[in-house]
Amino acid sequence: QVQLAESGGGLVQPGGSLRLSCAASGFVFRIYAMSWYRQPPGEEREQVARIGAGGDIIYADSVKGRFTIFRDNAKNTVSLQMNSLKADDTAVYYCNAQRRVTQENFWGPGTQVTVSS
Repeated sequence: QVQLAESGGGLVQPGGSLRLSCAASGFVFRIYAMSWYRQPPGEEREQVARIGAGGDIIYADSVKGRFTIFRDNAKNTVSLQMNSLKADDTAVYYCNAQRRVTQENFWGPGTQVTVSS
């Protein structure tokens, strides 16, 4: 049974930092691309960062230089270090696992991040 479980969300002041983590199970983690998406209130879900099975990384322009994605294949985890947080970063953040060759796409339930003073 595939499971993705996000943790680390919460309330933080502008300029602060948070680290989100996603624990994965039920699939061969190391061969999947892992991503973080977010969905602000009333808006569509957008990809924030992606790390491929080979370690290639892409970031949304809005988070470049502030967010860092990294994965630990030994622990089946993917994390997102978020620094210099802004009010615009407020959203539900989702962990995603994808394998295009098999068209598999798994989602976690999400974790709320609120940036507010």
